[in-house]
Amino acid sequence: MELKIQILSIAVSAGLFGVVFELVRRRRMMERYALLWLFASVVLLALALWRDLLETLASAIGIFYAPSALFAIAFGFILVLLLHYSLVISRLADQNKVLSQRLGILQEQLESSLARHGIEAASVLGEEQVAPALGEGGAGSNRRAHAEPPQPGGELPGERGSQRQTAVRATTTVRGRFADGEHR
Repeated sequence: MELKIQILSIAVSAGLFGVVFELVRRRRMMERYALLWLFASVVLLALALWRDLLETLASAIGIFYAPSALFAIAFGFILVLLLHYSLVISRLADQNKVLSQRLGILQEQLESSLARHGIEAASVLGEEQVAPALGEGGAGSNRRAHAEPPQPGGELPGERGSQRQTAVRATTTVRGRFADGEHR
């Protein structure tokens, strides 16, 4: 292997390791996802540093030019990473579906509980404030009519008891946190 190609391979492998390590350190990438990247960069760095091992491996798999074997191994790691992320995305899609179904069940239970106590669910849940996605505002519209939230400790007009006041406060607090981006 030529010295230029070896230096370039070492620099790229070490750079990949450094970038992944820095992403983990800054908490931009989770450790469980970084493990595959770190392992791949260490293997590529070892093969770039140890010329004899790369040439032995290249001849064992039938590649006559050793740097091509390095790229073939890197391509293999990329395929493994793609498979891993496809599995993660599939699992997250299934979990997302289950969570939305559970949310629908909880919302239905809340609405039926409020109905049993004579409280109008739309006024507590704020359903009249959200325009439908394809409704009045046009296709893809996501307008909201912002109503003033009730002041903590203040009485609500038409108050029917402390249950409604607690439900409205909780809904307003959760809605406000999502609007402010505090849910992350």
